[in-house]
Amino acid sequence: MESIQQTLEMIHSHGRFSGTPSLNRIRALMHALGDPQCSLRFVHIAGTNGKGSTALLTAAALEQSGYRTGLFISPYVLDFRERIQIDRQWISAEELSAYAARVAQAEHNLHLAEGETIGEFEFTTALALLYYAEKNCDIVVLEVGLGGRFDATNVIDAPEAAVITHIALDHMAVLGNTVEEIAADKSHIVKPGTVLICAPKQPGGVPEVLMQRCHEVNADYIET
Repeated sequence: MESIQQTLEMIHSHGRFSGTPSLNRIRALMHALGDPQCSLRFVHIAGTNGKGSTALLTAAALEQSGYRTGLFISPYVLDFRERIQIDRQWISAEELSAYAARVAQAEHNLHLAEGETIGEFEFTTALALLYYAEKNCDIVVLEVGLGGRFDATNVIDAPEAAVITHIALDHMAVLGNTVEEIAADKSHIVKPGTVLICAPKQPGGVPEVLMQRCHEVNADYIET
């Protein structure tokens, strides 16, 4: 088994951006791993400000309620392993290396379109979802990395709840030039039959954009 340092070097060797914005790569990788995400339930969290703290508080509440709770956050503060937790316990160095090796093998066998590769966030997301499934998590609090529509975490089916924290201008080169365009991208974590829990006092036309998405996919909208 590789050392933790070798594992991290391998993970970080993947590019940040790996081709045209799309869910095709992460879908192919998850399928190669047996689509473990399909056996899990999620609270999916997007937004500009407050995603991390919202994810931590949500995971703590679920754990205190007796659920075996996975937590996926981005970025980390102290250690890469902090990104992948179950009941506040980081994934161990040994498990990180073992799961990374399995994801790398699945990646090696993929046949992606020319110019497409698996990016670091896609790789890490796949690793985490496989880990949570095999560790029998009751629910996973899943923090979006960037945006929503084409973020690797959006490979999941409809979550138990989608949460959108306060939206501001961020990653404009990727997500759009207005808060409304950015909200539209992030709104794609809302899927048919779920519920959107939205932070109050959103700027501009953000509430209307989010409510429109809920209307389109028959999701409930709650502002709190």
